[in-house]
Amino acid sequence: MPTAFPPDSVGLVTPQVLHFAEPLALACGRSLADYQLIYETYGELNAARSNAVLICHALSGHHHAAGYHSPDDRKPGWWDSCIGPGKPIDTNKFFVVSLNNLGGCNGSTGPSSLNPATGKPFGADFPVMTVEDWVHSQARLADVLGIAQWAAVVGGSLGGMQAMQWTISYPERIRHCLAIASAPKLSAQNIAFNEVARQAILTDPEFHGGHFQEQGVIPKRGLMLARMVGHITYLSDDAMGEKFGRGLKSEKLNYDFHSVEFQVESYLRYQGEEFSGRFDANTYLLMTKALDYFDPAAANDGDLAKTLAKASADFCVISFTTDWRFSPLRSREIVDALSAARKNVCYLEIDAPQGHDAFLMPIPRYLQAFSSYMNRIAV
Repeated sequence: MPTAFPPDSVGLVTPQVLHFAEPLALACGRSLADYQLIYETYGELNAARSNAVLICHALSGHHHAAGYHSPDDRKPGWWDSCIGPGKPIDTNKFFVVSLNNLGGCNGSTGPSSLNPATGKPFGADFPVMTVEDWVHSQARLADVLGIAQWAAVVGGSLGGMQAMQWTISYPERIRHCLAIASAPKLSAQNIAFNEVARQAILTDPEFHGGHFQEQGVIPKRGLMLARMVGHITYLSDDAMGEKFGRGLKSEKLNYDFHSVEFQVESYLRYQGEEFSGRFDANTYLLMTKALDYFDPAAANDGDLAKTLAKASADFCVISFTTDWRFSPLRSREIVDALSAARKNVCYLEIDAPQGHDAFLMPIPRYLQAFSSYMNRIAV
């Protein structure tokens, strides 16, 4: 537990909440009459309001991307390795905004929020969200903060999809897009993994059609299984082999189906247990569906280059060699489309054994490249 924060930390941060009373029309045909967004900021907005960077989170992410909420916090924010003084997103140069998306379960309006029409949690009645919906809500947040144009919108995985959508929905409001470990749309295999995770939740007896909060329970088993499936896909075979191998928890096998015998089994159960205690099941369903639905090229008969033709931002695309969930091939699809659309794009493929989770880790070559690009755009 830190008694003094590291010199490259943003230190103590306090989340802020903004309430929006203007209805937000959604892609599903419904609307939110009013809602709130929770966010954090790091660094200072300059006089020209030209140094703002938006951080878009991945599936299970949230607004707490850097620093500490309390001196007693055991861990900093989820992307603390990349945000702070002297780090790739240097808070001595940039004003950084990180939010929890609509539909989340960490302070923004979502399925666990009270539905004003019923006085009960929304649960399954919360509308389905898309990446485009999130970007529209983020644009409203930028309006309130007085940010007419982002110096950069940055995200990994699902966050990278949001960064790309910004260049399409609001091309004049973003100068640079950094899409890391991302894809222009999910493959059939990725959609299949998401469906298995959703079915684990939907078939949990404690799910109660999405209204489990009213019953005073949570679909813990379903959430645990969903997280275990997901976590397997976030790591590479090499990473899992190096971390666990076939190591046993005890000296001998028990020869039954219920014991936790291998270290990797123990790890997955721990991850599932921890996740089920902090994440909302309906939010998990919502976030995975947003991933599945993202396909901006569909508006132009699958022509991604034509879709990206309206973009005016410069792009930085980064992938990792052992990421099989969002493989380098998918990043190169983005790069090829941008090149065909005659956009400025730089691409870096990082040799890293950690798999998809590599974008969250302080890999030296990755941080160096990330820093180099951000230093080019500092104003």
